[in-house]
Amino acid sequence: MALLEWNDRLSVNIREIDDQHKQLVGMVNRLHTAMKEGKADTISMQIVEDMKKYAASHFATEERHMKTHGYPGYREHKTEHEKFVAKVVQVEKDLRTGKCAMSMDILNFLSNWLVDHIKGTDKKYSPFLNQAGIH
Repeated sequence: MALLEWNDRLSVNIREIDDQHKQLVGMVNRLHTAMKEGKADTISMQIVEDMKKYAASHFATEERHMKTHGYPGYREHKTEHEKFVAKVVQVEKDLRTGKCAMSMDILNFLSNWLVDHIKGTDKKYSPFLNQAGIH
């Protein structure tokens, strides 16, 4: 059973962004599966690196749409993205140096942040960008 299940409550009604969110959900689920199977040590670094790269690309997509269409919450949204990237970079550094192992705390942070960010912050820009013709 997956840790996160994609459903319509997570949709921002913008296909490109929903597809990206689905991929991020998939990464969290791959990491969760690896942890359940005792294989997290072998793939955790790769998934964290993938998540860092993909999140940066995804955030750039969201920010480009917000900036292009003058979304009033752009600066606050961008700050949330920066905080997430900083946390993932710290997790990656801690994994590399052996300061921490992949744990449920980190997995829960990633999954909770993703869901909370989509349902809270991303849902705020959705009607604005939909009205601007982004679907």
